[in-house]
Amino acid sequence: MNPAEPSQSTTLQYVHWFRHSAPYINAHRNKTFVIMFDGEAVLHDNFQHIIHDIALLHSLGIHLILVHGARPQINQNLAACQITTPFHRQRRITTRESLSCVMNAVGSIRLQIEALLSMGLANSPMYGARIDVVSGNFVTAKPYGIRDGIDFQLTGEVRTVDTDAIQRHLDSHNIVILGPTGYSTTGEVFNLLAEEVATKTAIRLKAEKLIFLGKQHGLMNPDGQLQREVRPSQLDHYIAQDAQEIPSELTLQLRAAQEASLNGVNRVHLISYTHDGALLEELFTRDGSGTLITDAHYEDVRTATIQDVGGLISLLRPLEEEGILVYRSRERLENEIEQFAVIERDGMILACAALYPIPTTGNEPRSAEIACVAVHPSYRKSNRGSQILNYLEDKARSIGIQQLFILTTRTAHWFLEHGFEQVSVDDLPDARQALYNYQRNSLVCKKSL
Repeated sequence: MNPAEPSQSTTLQYVHWFRHSAPYINAHRNKTFVIMFDGEAVLHDNFQHIIHDIALLHSLGIHLILVHGARPQINQNLAACQITTPFHRQRRITTRESLSCVMNAVGSIRLQIEALLSMGLANSPMYGARIDVVSGNFVTAKPYGIRDGIDFQLTGEVRTVDTDAIQRHLDSHNIVILGPTGYSTTGEVFNLLAEEVATKTAIRLKAEKLIFLGKQHGLMNPDGQLQREVRPSQLDHYIAQDAQEIPSELTLQLRAAQEASLNGVNRVHLISYTHDGALLEELFTRDGSGTLITDAHYEDVRTATIQDVGGLISLLRPLEEEGILVYRSRERLENEIEQFAVIERDGMILACAALYPIPTTGNEPRSAEIACVAVHPSYRKSNRGSQILNYLEDKARSIGIQQLFILTTRTAHWFLEHGFEQVSVDDLPDARQALYNYQRNSLVCKKSL
């Protein structure tokens, strides 16, 4: 084999990834994403790759609004002009003499982004791409005013966002670029927080996602481990830790992420601009590359307790009587209660499922069975079945399970839609094969983790 040619295993990995990314491609098409990156990201060596990935998202039919910051570029311009701008309340006080430094920095970054998105060189990821980029006076600002007796002068905050104009450009398949500046009705220019521009835009456009590209890979716990998913309420602790006059990039992003999450943006992502491919990995793989901040995904999913047995019986009995599920006595439910996960609201069990590890021997991969998946009839058009399945898949991964099985007589297609594939009874681990009920003749589906 030619050393320059990809190996068969590499090719198969690519095919596997591409197939598994297809549901995400379909889900993201025609959705609106706001992507925010600061001036540090623009200066990083990986920024050109980020632009290529943004172009790829655009080609997949995603509506994109790019919001850029300019802090290091502004600082550099101020230093060159020997101008000092103090901070108060974690905001820069923008004087009239410093405004030209702000405008020059913002303008140069916008031109740089436009130039990169216009690249069409042969043998480059952008070859053949036709991308129209627009920017303009979409953000109306107002003065931040006088706080604690200090006049912030030309530092402002977002007053309105012209969502109708932005939406028209998105519908015309354009990428919209916004910077950390806004314009008043009297024609003045105000210096804004880029994080605020991104957040207000995402909220008012009802964006599907708000994505922050920062230096860190996401939010870390005290042990330095990446937190894959957190709720907005969990961010208070991290925000309170930063009492510096000049706020850290992460603090600004966390404040913005919390505001967006509490105001209708269902998914806010924190990923790293230093990691090549982080944007694609976050959007097109199940585990992602950073931290997802959401109040919706696993909002009500938890491990069942003995107090849930009555609710489980009420949910399961009708399905058992129809022969869809195998009958489980109250005693069995009580003994196996820790295997169950439930979604509960106001004391009623809306959905449940159970994860049973399967004994394995020899070279058999560590396996488990997901069973007893049930959703209350009034909520079957919601995504609660998917939520509880994802919850148990994550639990299985955390205990080292390598493959999941389900046995079903009625709902095989639903599991196939969630990444399972139909296999034969012979594919079950020996211990589970021995218990297979040939009278029920259940279909067997498998998913590798």
